[in-house]
Amino acid sequence: MLFEKNPTTETKEIAQIFNNTVATYKYYWFVSILDIVVKEQRRQISFWEIIVGMVVEAWYPIHYFRLSFGKSDSLYMQIIEIQKELNIPIDAKKSYIKSQLNKNIDSPKIKSLLRVFALNVPYRFLSPWIKYTTDTEVVRLSQSFTNNCIYAIKGETIEINPKWEQYLTENYLVLRDYTFWNLTIFLQKRNPNVPDVPSKLVKPILRDSLLNQRHFWDAYIDINQSIKCIYTGKELYKKNYDLDHFIPWSFVSHNLLWNLLPADSSINSSKSNNLPSLDEYLRPYAQMHQKAIQVIYPKNPNNKLLEDYLNLHDSISELTRLSETDFLNVFQKTFSPMVQIAENMGFRYWNKPFQV
Repeated sequence: MLFEKNPTTETKEIAQIFNNTVATYKYYWFVSILDIVVKEQRRQISFWEIIVGMVVEAWYPIHYFRLSFGKSDSLYMQIIEIQKELNIPIDAKKSYIKSQLNKNIDSPKIKSLLRVFALNVPYRFLSPWIKYTTDTEVVRLSQSFTNNCIYAIKGETIEINPKWEQYLTENYLVLRDYTFWNLTIFLQKRNPNVPDVPSKLVKPILRDSLLNQRHFWDAYIDINQSIKCIYTGKELYKKNYDLDHFIPWSFVSHNLLWNLLPADSSINSSKSNNLPSLDEYLRPYAQMHQKAIQVIYPKNPNNKLLEDYLNLHDSISELTRLSETDFLNVFQKTFSPMVQIAENMGFRYWNKPFQV
């Protein structure tokens, strides 16, 4: 069973919260409530506190990964507008986003952007316990905790049912994971070509180390003495380069070797989260990878990192024997659709400065 049975509650209703969901609101509404109940140990919560929590939680997948929330969902556009209005960095910490929203919550502009989430969500969320007729009727029935509903609505505040408080606290992590699991299914249908949707819902504390990937390129540089940056033409030596994600990490969310290349250290800050021009850079990019694996594979065919290329071709040994044109075609078939999807999601192309 997903949930531990609670003698004072009917947990089957929890499993029904996300039935017939056409937007992300209920997922983020529930997660926000859970966080406040458990972390702040409060039963009385205003709509606006919950809505701020929704925005904070959805900030990262919207701004950083540009996941589509679907045509019926206002959360995406409202958060985009809030970011423009308050000029909050897209990769800001949750605590900073929350503080800025709370600081500006009474601003007419911000209030109007957030009000949409106070109109239906608090009432429709109670549908597993109270069949929806009108907001007024839901409010009336909730105030006596009809059918042991999870909260009562009083004005623009909810009051958690005391019979649910301990259960929510004890099962916090399970309930949160369950909500994000359902949210992942919901968003995967709306982002069918986007890789690794689950990892794009919550901002990681730390990105994985690229140490092994650096060792691979260091080994190639040892043999070649140096290589040239495909973006700047500068000579690159061991310890004086950065590893660039050719397609932004925020789209691929992985560190596979075929999407990494040594680049001049000025490039990471300049190129940042933007897409490269395939017309300009794919050929030199593919040439660099082809030369590297042609050198590294014969010396160490069991190098685990070489297995990353199996995503692109069935055999590493065959990949090393391809002509330059055929090798480029392998990369073209991989990167062209990725760039098109990323562009459709709102990722922008990198405009190379005149001087980097």
